[in-house]
Amino acid sequence: MSDFTIENDDRDAADRIAADTAMGAVTLLVADLDAMIRFYRDAVTLELISADGDTVVLGRAGRAVVILKHEPTLRHAVRGSAGLYHTAILFDTQEALAAALYSTARNAPGTFTGSADHLVSEAFYFTDPEGNGVELYYDRQRSMWSWAHGQVRMDTIYLDPNQYLREHLTEAAVAGSTGKDAASVGHVHLSVGDVRTARAFYVDALGFDATASLGDTALFVSAGGYHHHMAMNVWESRGAGPRMPALGLGRIDVTLPDADSLGALEERLRDHGFVVRDDGRTLSFDDPWNNALHAVVG
Repeated sequence: MSDFTIENDDRDAADRIAADTAMGAVTLLVADLDAMIRFYRDAVTLELISADGDTVVLGRAGRAVVILKHEPTLRHAVRGSAGLYHTAILFDTQEALAAALYSTARNAPGTFTGSADHLVSEAFYFTDPEGNGVELYYDRQRSMWSWAHGQVRMDTIYLDPNQYLREHLTEAAVAGSTGKDAASVGHVHLSVGDVRTARAFYVDALGFDATASLGDTALFVSAGGYHHHMAMNVWESRGAGPRMPALGLGRIDVTLPDADSLGALEERLRDHGFVVRDDGRTLSFDDPWNNALHAVVG
């Protein structure tokens, strides 16, 4: 992720999403519910929070991270479609990340796809049993992040997973790797058809700040000075149109700090011509590729 473009953003505060916005759970539509539970619970080390019929919620410390919804009639999307690139699960400590890395490598062999020091974070990548990308990561302290003109410096430097385990894996972390240490969805990365359209929706309408970009191939956006809450790329999906119903991404939840922020978001989306469904508690809307988002007050 080197050579990011530096961009200026002189929008008013009213055009931005609330600074305290955070990502909520990611809902996945799945064919084999049992296999997906085993991966996210036994490998990734999330705990089972609830199971209600065909819907299972997994997370940490009572906080939902991944929601699995059984949809056996759906099929996988065709190659090159828009949708989920990966769900990035953020761990509070390097020890907790190391425990999750160790557990996933041991309990889901063959799913590891790579690792990287991104300067702002340390990340390890996997693919779940139904082909959904998963990032497990830890953030470096914000004082260590480098910014220039509102843009954060990130890179992709090889990070040796075995060395990481030697440095950070502890018996205590392994023994307490489920439920005790918090984890959350730190960011969500999407495959989209083109970056310009993604910017018009996620920056201009939704109100995120653009924190980094890779020309016309990738865009990173956030609220409140985070390195990125969401990202969109065309690496495997350039030119993709709106999604058809398929396995994979079902919904992305976004949490806002208060009702005023939620109301401002609804007004901004409507002003930009997007359809918003409001049930009094949740705003539901789709991006240009039919990726479903829900915004709620946390």
